[in-house]
Amino acid sequence: MIRNFFTGEFKWIDILDPTADDMHNIALEYHIHEAFVADVLQPEHLPKYEPVEGTSFFILRYFDPDDKLTDTIQGLTNKIAIFQTDNVVITIHRKEIQFLNEVHHRLTSTNKCDGTCHLLNKIIKQVFLSFEQPAFLLAQEIDHFEAKVFLKKNTPALEDMYHAKRKIEVIKRILILSKDILEKIDGAEHRDPETRDTRDLYVRVLTLYDAMADNTNHILTLYFSISSQRTNEVIRILTLFSVFFMPLTFIVGIYGMNFRHMPELEWKLGYPLMIIVMAMVSLIIYKWFKRKEWL
Repeated sequence: MIRNFFTGEFKWIDILDPTADDMHNIALEYHIHEAFVADVLQPEHLPKYEPVEGTSFFILRYFDPDDKLTDTIQGLTNKIAIFQTDNVVITIHRKEIQFLNEVHHRLTSTNKCDGTCHLLNKIIKQVFLSFEQPAFLLAQEIDHFEAKVFLKKNTPALEDMYHAKRKIEVIKRILILSKDILEKIDGAEHRDPETRDTRDLYVRVLTLYDAMADNTNHILTLYFSISSQRTNEVIRILTLFSVFFMPLTFIVGIYGMNFRHMPELEWKLGYPLMIIVMAMVSLIIYKWFKRKEWL
């Protein structure tokens, strides 16, 4: 579906879920290279910026997850392709995008737009904004995992931690790949307060995901360290028990050998004496452990 969103000083053509024929007609009318058409039709394409003969070609990805458990680029984000010249902006996407409708509504209500660069900046700013709210939600998840690691004895769900880590890494990758696009709109030729505001937003969002990536790696490292410490504590306790029982087992083993001549077996006080000896051995071991501060 092809819509003419804005026809003031320039044209804004929005194409929703284009067919091959739609793209062929647009390419012929606006002299778009076939390689760019192929990029537009490729749903998993990563962000890029490429200038060719007076036309700037952008591919951006905005946050639009399929479901909560998805952690792939295609599952977490959708693509929007943009062609920009001095008098035309063409936006191409497969799904309805709410923020494009909002940008269009703002432009038509104020009837004020300083050109295609101004419109491009508005769209790119909305793309970066789409990643801001998910960052706060992911930060809450990470705080929840951290509390489970440090404040509770129950084990956090490693699968959930892994999914959160994957989401953060995927979005961070998308943002890093979008840096060339930011440099284009906030370059020396087009720099103004609005493009600086978009740059500030980009830096803020990227910093959020950078910090969350570091925190997630730190929490996972601490989790495995704490798990190893708990395992070592269990092994230490089992070792202490085995040290207590080794001499007792040795004594019992000797008197269980069924030798024919064992005078102690005939003694009237042999049994209680041996119990006392075993108790004394255990007490000596206990005192020694206490002195070494192993108990």
